[in-house]
Amino acid sequence: MLPDAWREALAAEMDAPHMATLRDFLQREIAAGERIFPRGADWFRALDLTPPDAVRVVILGQDPYHGAGQAHGLCFSVKRGVRTPPSLVNIYKELRSDLGIEPARHGSLDHWAAQGVLLLNAVLTVRMGVAGSHQKRGWERFTDAVVRIVAASEQPIVFMLWGAHAQKKAAFVEDVARGGRHLVLTAAHPSPLSAHGGFFGSRHFSKANAFLVANGRLPIDWALPA
Repeated sequence: MLPDAWREALAAEMDAPHMATLRDFLQREIAAGERIFPRGADWFRALDLTPPDAVRVVILGQDPYHGAGQAHGLCFSVKRGVRTPPSLVNIYKELRSDLGIEPARHGSLDHWAAQGVLLLNAVLTVRMGVAGSHQKRGWERFTDAVVRIVAASEQPIVFMLWGAHAQKKAAFVEDVARGGRHLVLTAAHPSPLSAHGGFFGSRHFSKANAFLVANGRLPIDWALPA
């Protein structure tokens, strides 16, 4: 199910024992009649839409949404026609404050992914209605490998790390301030529980574009199509 470019980059990871354990677990969940989100075709959608050589920005999430019809393989994003979740509402608020972009009337972030924004959850599946139900089954090691591959890129990339979980997952990425080639931006998580603790006012979107342009890369068009 992996796209070719990622399959080649992750070949060793896909053959690792923990991936076989993960596959067995997922097969048991399906055999038991559990509803798993997102649908199987969307498990690797973040990688489908953003090839490794196209990554310009990385945004890390935790779990897929566990409500019916929400998750579609991109962190913070939901399908069109689904109510925009609270964290994404706050992301839109910060976009408006930072760049003057009015909030979209939908929650699909496909437009960002298609431009090279890797919207990667740490865990790529979840059982319906049970948050965290597929944690510590092997997904975290797989997505760690994805982050390592991106961090090894010779191209300068922006890592937008919101919340302690994302910051821990990419803690090894060397920031330009420490002699690295990537820009690491950290802030509180955009959840309503923490957004006022440093997410609002972080101006990550304009900072990301300024860094990309300064390094000869195209900026991201953060405005979502209607």
